[in-house]
Amino acid sequence: MSVLVTGGAGFIGSHLCRALLAKGEDVLVIDDLSTGSYDNLADLDDGRRLRLIVDSVNHEALVDTCVQQVSKVYHLASAVGVRLIIEQPVRTIQSIVGGTESVLKACARYRRPFLLTSTSEVYGKGSKVPFSENDDTVMGATSTRRWSYACAKALDEFLALAYWTEARLPVVIVRLFNTVGPRQTGQYGMVVPAFVSQALRGDPITVYGDGQQSRCFAHVYDVVEALCQLMDCPAARGQVINIGNNEEISIEGLALRVKEITGSDSPIVKIPYQQAYGEGFDDMRRRVPDLSKIAALIGYRPQRNLDQIIRDVVESKRQGARD
Repeated sequence: MSVLVTGGAGFIGSHLCRALLAKGEDVLVIDDLSTGSYDNLADLDDGRRLRLIVDSVNHEALVDTCVQQVSKVYHLASAVGVRLIIEQPVRTIQSIVGGTESVLKACARYRRPFLLTSTSEVYGKGSKVPFSENDDTVMGATSTRRWSYACAKALDEFLALAYWTEARLPVVIVRLFNTVGPRQTGQYGMVVPAFVSQALRGDPITVYGDGQQSRCFAHVYDVVEALCQLMDCPAARGQVINIGNNEEISIEGLALRVKEITGSDSPIVKIPYQQAYGEGFDDMRRRVPDLSKIAALIGYRPQRNLDQIIRDVVESKRQGARD
């Protein structure tokens, strides 16, 4: 196998596996299927060009064996989604920090290039918009559970950069901003597939908070192509790089856009944060990436706008993708 993808049965991971296979790579996947699905890879798992191992990246001996067999490693295995982070904080921290340490140790042992998918959550409650990679991060109190994810991913970044500094291990760190597309589930709080599923069923579209918080959504196809290019870009090594789209929309505006594209009569209902997530939930008003760095490195420009993203999610849901 030429490439290892941890978390390869997840939403982004499975799209990455397909892109790598299309480029002629052979792919080895480690995924414990806790939030991923075998269905995402079922048509690819032939035991030859793609092989799936169902296990955890916290299994150090297995990870060591797998890394030894490949030429490069994409590390996507992680807890995902706001709801999972709120409900299972121990699992969140252990799976992120322990898993990344396990994979980095093996990559350092065998000198394998390593790409880490981090998150825009690392920017925390920063108010400078758009978010640039060298901006200060502003975290909430440790008593607020949602910040465990941001802090764990920030520690991942520190650890990867430490390996770059001390051992010159080729590492690339990407911060993803709200990646969306076909086969994404709304099960763990991802807003676009959740809104689309509600609209297609005719259920109320549930907007948390006042709906004026804004986000930017990137198509998974654009993101995956950027991941492939950055892994092979020498200038990206030792760097933290935003990947996303800078087309900003409020969450209420997103709900209206979903209604329009689906032709749904669903009402839009606002639910207080404390009702959705419990007391003490923090949210950010805006989350917009500065994309100048990735544009300079690989000429990145998002090719698909929000309407295309929503249409692709609608088509996927209508074809029976799980929710």
